[in-house]
Amino acid sequence: MTSIVEHSKYTKISSGVYIKWAAWVLEYDQYKYPKDLEMVSELIVKNLELKFCPPRYRELNLGNLLFGHCYHATQALYFFFKDENLKTMSAKCKSPAEQHWWLQDGDKIIDITAGQYEAFDFDPPYDKGKETKWYGWRNRPHRKSQDLMKLVQPSANLYFKQYEEKPEKSY
Repeated sequence: MTSIVEHSKYTKISSGVYIKWAAWVLEYDQYKYPKDLEMVSELIVKNLELKFCPPRYRELNLGNLLFGHCYHATQALYFFFKDENLKTMSAKCKSPAEQHWWLQDGDKIIDITAGQYEAFDFDPPYDKGKETKWYGWRNRPHRKSQDLMKLVQPSANLYFKQYEEKPEKSY
């Protein structure tokens, strides 16, 4: 099934008024859950790049290749199975990243970056997890999640779509 993940661009034109003027659009095929879960998880992990890791975590990532990737890896996995009933979970954690992200299907934890915790003296914070909306304004998907999805599925189509000229701020 072909799906779309859109990272919209907005401009505030006055107090409380925003105009969507463009978007980065990814057209891709969803995978079948749970049949393709292991394959897609492996492809996501295989395609993680240092540039996706937030700059403040890059040095730690060099010795722990999953560290700093839980958010965008989880977001990519979620969108590849977005028509399923997977819940986005997160919790504060003891690691230097401070927050950890994963998916859940009922009681089943789906955490493709759990291996990063092998370098620490504590486990992922699943016991503190709460269903969580995505970071970012209006919960839009991150651009790096779209880029990661494109690497995982090279046949996907990622493009910039401009609906109108970027409006001028008038406040």
